[in-house]
Amino acid sequence: MVAVTVRATGRASKLLPRRPRDASAALALVAVGALAGCGGSSRQDAHEPEATYRVKVTRVSFPHLQAVARPVTLEIAVRNAGTQTVPTVAVTVDSLTYNSRYAALADPRRPIWAVERGPGGIAIPPVESQEISPPGGAQTAYTKTWALGSLAPGRTTRFVWKLAPVKPGTYTLHFAYAAGLSGKSRARLARGSQRGAVTVHIAGRPPATHVNPRTGKVVPGPYIPRSEAESS
Repeated sequence: MVAVTVRATGRASKLLPRRPRDASAALALVAVGALAGCGGSSRQDAHEPEATYRVKVTRVSFPHLQAVARPVTLEIAVRNAGTQTVPTVAVTVDSLTYNSRYAALADPRRPIWAVERGPGGIAIPPVESQEISPPGGAQTAYTKTWALGSLAPGRTTRFVWKLAPVKPGTYTLHFAYAAGLSGKSRARLARGSQRGAVTVHIAGRPPATHVNPRTGKVVPGPYIPRSEAESS
């Protein structure tokens, strides 16, 4: 198995603009810009303070050994380690995709992990864009960034992703943290924060499991009928 490392920034810094998640998001941003030009709305960063906030990443949980088609959970816990309320706690997760070299693709980006559910609550009823945009209310106009709103001093918020590995290999997942979405509010990691990268291996074949007929639970290993087990 050839190891593949996807490189990206792992430090807390201001978020750089990224391409909108889909065509509808792009149109929405254009519409907001048009309204701002006509005086009907304000700029996205109009009310974001230009300041630096101390945050501490208290938990980064992601299985180091994974297998294709076996769902996994990525969890990142961020605590406000300062004395001021953080305007918008945001996490950027890089390396969920890779760039394919196949020339006929309209978009070279292909998933390493499929995002089945992102951080944040699910709208009730689900929004119409759910089919092309994974559920989770923390999505932003930036394709790799999720935000969970303001965070009071001393409080902790949890970002949780439900992911499905789809490409075998060894990859390094990188994280960046911010205190806002426009770049004015910056996050500075406090001492003792968890690292900003995790390396995992995705096996090409899921491990063998079976349902225990007595308990109904999924257990590791292939199923061996009792008659064959007794004869051996």
